[in-house]
Amino acid sequence: MKVKQISVFLENKSGRLAEVTRALGDNDINIRALSIADTTDFGILRLIVNKPEEANQVLRDEGFMVSETEVIAVDVPDRPGGLADVLDTLGKVNVNIEYLYAFIGQTSQDALVVFRVEDCDAAMKALKEKNIRVLDGSEVYAL
Repeated sequence: MKVKQISVFLENKSGRLAEVTRALGDNDINIRALSIADTTDFGILRLIVNKPEEANQVLRDEGFMVSETEVIAVDVPDRPGGLADVLDTLGKVNVNIEYLYAFIGQTSQDALVVFRVEDCDAAMKALKEKNIRVLDGSEVYAL
């Protein structure tokens, strides 16, 4: 049920993001979601792609520093307070959220949000008990 996220450490130089996206594109790897956190000197690019294992290898072969992390993708009701309800569910079981970002595609009428949490299993259990849909990795890669 977890989703594999690729993280790439990038120097904050012109063209580096283009090099990553070109390497993925040239290898028929499609980006489903991304997030960039940066400072003056470097950035961390987080990606959800349709072929995470291949993306990891392609980027390593191109000389990028790459790591893989498990995240969860959650359908969040697309209405005022929808995200707050999901966050409340996680907060009630003391699951700390390290970061989150919204997903580009949708699987239903709801928004799709990617969460990196301290304890994926506890988060997924709590969300399911509240009938909040957690997507399987294969569902996310196929979007």
